[in-house]
This record gives sequence, C-alpha cells and structure tokens, in this order.
Amino acid sequence: MFTTYEEIRAWREDTIRSVADDPLQLNAFHDQLIYQTVQLAKGKVEREQGEVPAPFAFFLMGSAGRYEQSFWSDQDHGLLFEGDHQEAYFLKMGEEISDGLAVVGYAYCEGNVMASNPLWCQSVDSFSNQVERWLMEPEWSSLRNFSIFFDSRVLVGEKQFLVHVKEKVFSYLNENPGLYARLVDNVQMIKKGVGIFGQLLPEQKGEHEGDINIKQTAYFPYVNALRMLALLRGVDDSSTLSRMAAMKERYPTVGSFEKDFLGLLELRLRYQVQSDSYEGVHLLPVKQLSKGDKQQLKEAIKQGHKLFSTMKSIMKKEGVL
Repeated sequence: MFTTYEEIRAWREDTIRSVADDPLQLNAFHDQLIYQTVQLAKGKVEREQGEVPAPFAFFLMGSAGRYEQSFWSDQDHGLLFEGDHQEAYFLKMGEEISDGLAVVGYAYCEGNVMASNPLWCQSVDSFSNQVERWLMEPEWSSLRNFSIFFDSRVLVGEKQFLVHVKEKVFSYLNENPGLYARLVDNVQMIKKGVGIFGQLLPEQKGEHEGDINIKQTAYFPYVNALRMLALLRGVDDSSTLSRMAAMKERYPTVGSFEKDFLGLLELRLRYQVQSDSYEGVHLLPVKQLSKGDKQQLKEAIKQGHKLFSTMKSIMKKEGVL
C-alpha cells in the first residue's frame, strides 16, 4: 500500500483530524499508522539483510500499549524474537522501525524505550529473565522499566511471546507477594493538581508558568492504580479501561471511576488537537480552560486520587500491602 514513510506521514496529516474527537477511533488509526510503518521497515530490512530469521513480536508500550494515545505521541515499543544469536538482525529492524516512525510523526522516546535499544530488543527467554531481574533489583529505574513493560500489547507478530513473559510475571509475584509494596511505593508520588481551596495548581515559574501537567496530576493515578490491580488479579489486558472492566465484578467500586477517566481522555484530546508537535502536549494552559473544563479537570484529579487510595485499600484487604 505504501512505499515510503513520507507517504504514511501524508496519510496521517490528511486523516487524523477526522478521527481526533473519538479516542477509540483515534487509537485505531494510530495502530494502522504504526502497523504500516513496521511493515515497510520489515520489508526494507529483509531486502538489505535477508529474510527474517525467526518468529518475532513487535509490541507497543506506554500510551500506545494502553490504547490511550492522544493526537500527538512519542514512541514506546520493543521486539521479542525466538531463539538466540538473532540480536543483530532484530536490532537493525528496531532501528529502522524507530527511524521510520520518527518520519511518520512519532517523536523518539527521550528515555530510549524503543526496539532500537538492546534492552527492549531481546529473545523471549532473555527478556523474561530481564523482567524478573527488574522485579528483584532495588533501583527505582528497574521498577519503572517493569511498569513500562507491563502496559504492553503485541501489534505485529506472535502474541504468545508477550503472554509467556506476563505469565512468568504473575507466577513470580504470587511467589513473592512482598514485591507489591515496592511496586506501589514506586508510583506513590502524585503531583498535586488541586489546592486546599479547590483551585487548580499550575506551574508557578519557568517556561511552563501557568500550565498544569495533566499527565502527572490527573492521568497517572488512574493508570498506576489499574496497573497494580491488574498485576494483583493476573489480568494481562493493557488498557486502563479494559482493566477497569476486568475488575468490576470483583471490586464494583472500581467501575465507578470509568466515567471520570473517559472524560479526562476526551478533555486531554480536545486541547491537544491544538498543538502542532509532541512537545508540551501534556501541558494545559489553565487560563484558556473554560469554567466547565476547569471543573471537569478538578473532579478528574480528585477522583484519580480517590481511585489510587481505593487500590491501596483493596491490596491491604487482599493481604499484599
């Protein structure tokens, strides 16, 4: 269908605004853009390096993994492959995919969470061992890498590769329930977004003065709370909404936060459409928000904190905190 990354970028620019008011349609379009880019990159590497030497899985993480990308997004992805001694080939593929996605309009990940990084491009067995080490290691960065990984889904290739890794994670956590406390502590710090008088708390100085970081103050509490509950119950779904749905029967109160989270996604999208690049897309200028949007954002922030507290209460009742 496409012969160059520039053609895919043109398709993005011609089409994306027509789906930009619906988070589900928008993410389905992002999936198509990324899928087509991966296919083009794979074909180019095969022409240059020979046929793909082993079955593989290209997987998405971050907002893409959670099916929660907004208008602009950066890259978060990895590659798993079968067998050993294939690293060089798949790293070349990872580099080509990363460069292709950059052309299409997805910013390189500042944290280098991309298939061009050997840390995120490994054999299934090697990566499974790596994930277990992340859980065992005391460093904050190791647990952060684990959390990034767990919000993952396969877009191209062998879905069972990722299922295999996650099943090992669930088994390891069941054997080591003390790890839950460390995982919760790793995401405990939540940037305050609402003051004691009910006012929004934007940045007070610097280049982002007057802006509020919607990702840190509002979005993360929902994402982190549902990730923890998914780990607790052995749910391998990656999106926050699908995790909520999976928890409703066992923990009915969790479902009551769905409306606020959906509203937050729509609010974020409404203002991000006005941006012309990925830089600063998580920042909302408080003075430009309507009275209704300010109220909605404040309620979403409060409910996110409440959900995070609910998650901790559940985990205490389940005896892992």
